[in-house]
Amino acid sequence: MEKSATVPPDNPCFRVNIHLHQTVDIVTKRNQKTGQLTRGQVRWILTSKPYHSRGIKVMLDDRVVGRVQKIVPEEA
Repeated sequence: MEKSATVPPDNPCFRVNIHLHQTVDIVTKRNQKTGQLTRGQVRWILTSKPYHSRGIKVMLDDRVVGRVQKIVPEEA
């Protein structure tokens, strides 16, 4: 899937918006009810589909697995 005008660049539900070593906020399975977010850098992208309605599943550098809820903008 190519990035097009129909895919918002900050939408964490599209795989094309997630990149290795990118800083993201994820929700783990354990924290789904509370909505508590964990921040880290993407080590692996685990979702193979181009879109997932609850967020793309990733593993962070500290090996925590969860779904991306927010893409943290890079500082200039």
